[in-house]
Amino acid sequence: MGTGGGRPYDRRLPQKKVEEHRINDKIRVPQVRLVGENVTQDVYPTTIAYQMAQDMGLDLVEIVETSTPPVCRIVDYQKFLYEKKKKEKEAKAKTSKSVLKEIRFGPNTDDHDFNFKVKHAIKFLEEGAKVKAYVHFKGRSIAYKEKGEIILLKFAQALEEYGKVELLPKLEGNRMFLHLMPLPKKEIITLIINKNTHASNKDKFQC
Repeated sequence: MGTGGGRPYDRRLPQKKVEEHRINDKIRVPQVRLVGENVTQDVYPTTIAYQMAQDMGLDLVEIVETSTPPVCRIVDYQKFLYEKKKKEKEAKAKTSKSVLKEIRFGPNTDDHDFNFKVKHAIKFLEEGAKVKAYVHFKGRSIAYKEKGEIILLKFAQALEEYGKVELLPKLEGNRMFLHLMPLPKKEIITLIINKNTHASNKDKFQC
């Protein structure tokens, strides 16, 4: 059947590409705020900012449309999209590679075994893995759940320079869990510097 003489919709026809950002003459506001290393960062009339982009052989790209005025950069738009997609892909790959390592304790774990497991946890955290430590209670040992909590909190304290607590000790059935996630490298460096500074000041005071 016809559709009133009009041309029927054909899925095979190429659809008009919709840009992810407003660029160049599609930016129809009176002013924009330019940012970036290749410009003097300030508010410009949009026509001037667009002319600056043309003079550089680049594009005026709106990166924050909700700001007043909108924030723009002068860049090669295709290169900008490539870098953006590359970063998104790397972030997705990093998330998908997130690994969870388990470490098991008993309520009567001795110091030697405890220290051995701390060393393993440090290695896991340095590799970027999360750590799930748990104390397994057998039979009546569940009555001493406070021991399990002490072990897990001591474990978290021993790893404070490598990971931070994501989930505090929590009893589920006959197991008590503690979750740790790796610290970003910047935080590790800051902790080490603060620790060394504190130790140095302490030595000076004792002298």
